[in-house]
Amino acid sequence: MKIVCVGRNYAEHAAELANPVPVEPLIFMKPDSALLHLDHPFVIPEWTDDCQYEVELIVRIERVARWVDPEFAHRCYAEVGLGIDFTARDVQRRLKAAGHPWERAKAFDGSAIRPEHWTALKELGGDVQNLDFQLEKNGEVVQSGNTSDMLFSVDELISHVSRICTLKTGDLLYTGTPAGVGPVASGDNLRGLLCGRPQFSLNVL
Repeated sequence: MKIVCVGRNYAEHAAELANPVPVEPLIFMKPDSALLHLDHPFVIPEWTDDCQYEVELIVRIERVARWVDPEFAHRCYAEVGLGIDFTARDVQRRLKAAGHPWERAKAFDGSAIRPEHWTALKELGGDVQNLDFQLEKNGEVVQSGNTSDMLFSVDELISHVSRICTLKTGDLLYTGTPAGVGPVASGDNLRGLLCGRPQFSLNVL
């Protein structure tokens, strides 16, 4: 199982980090060891002073996808959920400034949060490009978005990735984060909501 992530897929998020809007999907990956066990808290790595949350819609791949055209990509998934792509922002900035890959800032153990339960897309209205979602930190909404604001749709992303590497059953596609990313600190609680449905509740150590 692999975790495929998309960067800068919401224009306002690209702007808040002073990044250009991409002309094609910006893809990176996390190892399966990045998935945090659902019953465990998130532990901030000792080597970062600025670990940030990024809430994202996750699409769970349900069939092998290789060189899939966008109009057929919807056949590859039926369930979605909400998760977090944790990022060591200070480390990422240093690596980017040096022209180096930034896996260390994204791919560390526990950096990928998934929902407690996957939700059938049809239960949410059936349109993957019209889903509201929010992230609460200590009871206050810090991120809010709708998948209609994606620069590249879910089906476009699946088609694009399937031309780079084969997507297999069980793979997870993290589709990008809206504006509002920010730091976490020990003692914080993070709670995700997808179309008003609780997805996860996570304590930070």
